[in-house]
Amino acid sequence: MQTSALSETAHPIKEERHDVQALQHHTNTGIRPVRAYRETPVGLYVDRDFVAHPRIRQWQAHLLPLQHLVVCRYHFHGRREHDYYLDVAQITRDGDVWTVRDLYLDIVLHDGLMAEIVDTDELLAAREANFISEREMHRAVAVAHHTLASLARAHYSLQEWQQAQHLTLDWSGQPIAAC
Repeated sequence: MQTSALSETAHPIKEERHDVQALQHHTNTGIRPVRAYRETPVGLYVDRDFVAHPRIRQWQAHLLPLQHLVVCRYHFHGRREHDYYLDVAQITRDGDVWTVRDLYLDIVLHDGLMAEIVDTDELLAAREANFISEREMHRAVAVAHHTLASLARAHYSLQEWQQAQHLTLDWSGQPIAAC
C-alpha cells in the first residue's frame, strides 16, 4: 500500500491544557507559567510570556468555546507579522482546567486589511492519517469559513467582528467581569 505525501506530513491533533488554579499552560513542548488567566463572560483570557523564543516575546489569547476559536495576539521581538491569529479549536472545561484541541485550520488577520485561512494542508493530512474524524474536519472547515465570511463583513476589523458577534475581548490583562 502506497502512502501519500499528505499522510507523511501529518501530525496528531495538538491538545493543550490551561490549569487556571496553578497558572500553567500545558503544551506539546512542556509546561509554561502563565502571567494571568481571567474568566470572561465568553470564555477565558490568557496572558503569558514566551521565554527564549526567537520571534515572540508575549502571547495573549481569548478561548471562545461557543465560537470554536482561540483568538491570539502575539507581541513580536521585531516587526509585527500579523495582528491576530485565530485557531479553530474544540474547547472544553472541567473545573479549573480548560482543554483546547487545535483543529488545524487557522485564520491570519491583518486588522482592517485582510484575512486568510491557513494550514488546510495540515487538516487534509490529519484526516488522511485518521488523526481527525470526518465530522471534526467538516466542523473545522465550517467554522473557518463562517469566521472568514463574518470578518469580511466586518471589514477585517477584529473590533467590528467582535461587536457583530456580541463579544467583548479585553486585551489589557486587567480583571473583567466573571460569568
